[in-house]
Amino acid sequence: MATPHLIELRIRELTQLFNSMDPTPFHHKDLDPDAEEFIVSWALEHPRNGEFQIAIHLVQPPAADEVGLAREAIHNYFAYRAEHAQRELRQMLQRGRVSLAIGLVFLAACLLIADFIAQHGRGTFYTVVRESFTIGGWVAMWRPMEIFLYDWWPLRHRRRIYEKLSRAEVRLQYARA
Repeated sequence: MATPHLIELRIRELTQLFNSMDPTPFHHKDLDPDAEEFIVSWALEHPRNGEFQIAIHLVQPPAADEVGLAREAIHNYFAYRAEHAQRELRQMLQRGRVSLAIGLVFLAACLLIADFIAQHGRGTFYTVVRESFTIGGWVAMWRPMEIFLYDWWPLRHRRRIYEKLSRAEVRLQYARA
């Protein structure tokens, strides 16, 4: 088995890791936005293969019951973020399918109108109108193509990172500053 990619944090006390405005129990707390950004940005820096290990270096020793709860809270938080990213991906692809259906109908209508104009109208004005319908129809396909070609895969990658972080080994180490 490959060595896990190491993500290290240095904080004064364990409570700094969590969002102070979150009133939920410790094992369901949200991570502090800065802590989450730090962990995720380091995770994104590592190669895609392999798992993660999160080492949290503390200046003040944690209470005995906080160690297990902190691990559980980190795992729960990133599992929630992975589920959230999966929902976002599903919604984006649904929006892409709807956009594709609308775009195809609009493109077909524009091409039919352009063909009708080409058969019944001659001259510069009719050419401009016909080409405008053709271009407008293809522009309507821009958003579905953007979703299906480019937008989905970064979200899928982020979801995979969150899933790996939800399984990461979490070590808490007490080290005096």
